[in-house]
Amino acid sequence: MVAASGSRRAVFLDRDGVLVIPEFRDGRSFAPLRLEDYRFYPDAAACLRRLKDAGYLLVVVTNQPDVGKGLMSTQTMDEMHRRLLAELPVEQVKVCAHRQDENCVCRKPGPKLLLDAAHEFNIDLSESFMVGDRGSDIEAGRAAGCRTIFIDLGYSESNANSATFIVASLREAADAVLGARTPDGDEPHDISC
Repeated sequence: MVAASGSRRAVFLDRDGVLVIPEFRDGRSFAPLRLEDYRFYPDAAACLRRLKDAGYLLVVVTNQPDVGKGLMSTQTMDEMHRRLLAELPVEQVKVCAHRQDENCVCRKPGPKLLLDAAHEFNIDLSESFMVGDRGSDIEAGRAAGCRTIFIDLGYSESNANSATFIVASLREAADAVLGARTPDGDEPHDISC
């Protein structure tokens, strides 16, 4: 486990399946490839605003291998991230666009994207959270020294059960971060985003 000794708290968020509605095929989720299919969950902005108002920095950390595979252009990905930054209260989007077989050090489950953001923004990783819908998100968060929140969208993911919290939505993830839900499963006190 790696830890940064910064003074700020952050919530790191995966993009697809957490903020962006993924495409589902054969029981698996896929990132949208076209701008016309790129949509945020309806409550994403309100949930992130709650976290921001509580003093958390919000940083998106995302693998986008479809760029490396040639299925989506860098320009399309950049426009998606421009829209994300314009519509959601997020400080930055950190991305690895390499294919899995390239073994890039910035690709999750490695913690490099989180560690880079921690260094850049003076983030205390031990006081921060990683929210994702994949086992690789949970592994990256744990490797960086963060508490982790797995959003269970109903598809099979290895290593997800090791998350600090397992929830069903971004709203529940925000509740977990804000302490409205405890690891032993107590009900949230305030579930509105």
